[in-house]
Amino acid sequence: MRSDLVKKGLERAPHRSLFYAMGYHPAELEKPLIGVVNSANEIVPGHVHLHQIAEAVKAGVYAAGGVPVEFPAIGVCDGIAMGHQGMKYSLATRELIADSTEAMVLAHGFDALVFITNCDKIVPGMLMAAGRLDLPSVFISGGPMLAGEFQDRAVSLSTLFEAVGAYKAGRLTEEELNELEMAACPGCGSCSGMFTANSMNCITEVLGMALPGNGTIPAVMAARLRLAKEAGMKVMELLAKDLRPSKIMSPQAFRNALAVDMALGCSTNTILHLPAIAVELGIDWDLNEVNAISQRTPQLCNLSPAGPHHVEDLDKAGGIQAVMKELAKDKLIDAGLVTVTTKKISDNFAAAPSPDGKVIRTLEEPYHSEGGLAVLFGNLAPGGAVVKQGAVAPEMQKRTLRARVFDSEDEAVEAILGEKIVPGDVVVIRFEGPKGGPGMREMLAATSAVAGMGLDKDVALITDGRFSGATRGASIGHISPEAMEGGLLAVVQEGDSIEIDIPENRLELLISAQEQEDRFAKLELPEPKIKSGYLLRYAAQVSSAGEGAILKPERKGRNK
Repeated sequence: MRSDLVKKGLERAPHRSLFYAMGYHPAELEKPLIGVVNSANEIVPGHVHLHQIAEAVKAGVYAAGGVPVEFPAIGVCDGIAMGHQGMKYSLATRELIADSTEAMVLAHGFDALVFITNCDKIVPGMLMAAGRLDLPSVFISGGPMLAGEFQDRAVSLSTLFEAVGAYKAGRLTEEELNELEMAACPGCGSCSGMFTANSMNCITEVLGMALPGNGTIPAVMAARLRLAKEAGMKVMELLAKDLRPSKIMSPQAFRNALAVDMALGCSTNTILHLPAIAVELGIDWDLNEVNAISQRTPQLCNLSPAGPHHVEDLDKAGGIQAVMKELAKDKLIDAGLVTVTTKKISDNFAAAPSPDGKVIRTLEEPYHSEGGLAVLFGNLAPGGAVVKQGAVAPEMQKRTLRARVFDSEDEAVEAILGEKIVPGDVVVIRFEGPKGGPGMREMLAATSAVAGMGLDKDVALITDGRFSGATRGASIGHISPEAMEGGLLAVVQEGDSIEIDIPENRLELLISAQEQEDRFAKLELPEPKIKSGYLLRYAAQVSSAGEGAILKPERKGRNK
């Protein structure tokens, strides 16, 4: 056992003494040590209950003959961090989570790992760590929040962000806004739509790193605790069979993840996180493959924020296993891959129900003939830009719009709420990328303001930053190269014409090559916005969004 490094032999007498100081029994040191990486805290609704999940996991590990050893991981609540300097730190914590987990695991000699996660950057950060360390591992999320109820309709956090714009536009009273803020988030769990957290928890299930039900069983259900116990037991079987992440997260598993991503209409942030996870496993990533998979994979679900259904509805309809079963009918996924169940995907979904035709539609009658996401290319984004095409109104799929240029999200939100943006505008937000932000802030405040003011069918937003999974409308993010790297976005001027053609995967600034050259000759990049601390180091090392915003030099080896 790997843990023998810290507990076996004469030379390890001092090490054993330290275990005894914590109350461990000599008999426990004869068993495998299972690291339980717990991202519980009291500032993230999706994580506030994870100590209870951890107790269930540890019970499962003990029941199966292991010794669970819990240690923490940090987590930022994107909703609370949104719209101020805090959002600059959200994406950057993904690397801190991966690095700190690596440090804890290798310093203490664990044999296998259970990752307890739930929200936006925590899931991919832990998946990066799992790929890097390549120890037998299983994931268990805290589960999604239930939807709230307001004026006889289901609501979520994204409803509330849009309500701010609706109030500014006079479409909602202050009393209604106050009532909504009390109702939108009724309890613990990851926010209830197919936002980034739930997208990544569902994708973890598809990648094969979590048990069936991980992505959709609500946080408040007893079934979530039973699943946590099962995860604790299952990790012992993975250890016995030496079934590691590198044997599960294969290139084809990532293609499966993209296919289900398209069928669900997931957050655009998945296209930021999947490449970062793939790098840890030495797997090459091609953004063009995203479009190829999207073009052949219909969107079977229409979940919030694009549609009326929430993750609890998806769970009742059969969850991710039902979606995968339907996709496998046309061989849109490889159902022969092994997962942490130690069985094949086809075995996992064998008992899943057929589509209900409402929450999950059939391949023959999908919500959209193509997948929920698309990558756009063109002179504005030679390295790619990402849009949730399934949440874009038909009127905005192909438009030429007038540029309204802002060098930060804050300036753009002020203009939108100040009614300075009108139909036919495209809001350009730059110097908010991984380097320029730094940290690539989400622009939910901006997109929600547009939607809340009733402009989402007339106004687009483009940025080298990113958009929350709660975003809907013609919101195009991840523009690469970013403005701070000298991308064409840096020289867009007020009033320029920008062509958006989502069906043809194009994003173009309509100026001549000579005009581009003249503008670049006069370009002076702004001073860095953060000049000390972690974000200064992060900005110096981070890659473009098209490469997953990973820190360089790229890590292509695994620690074994």
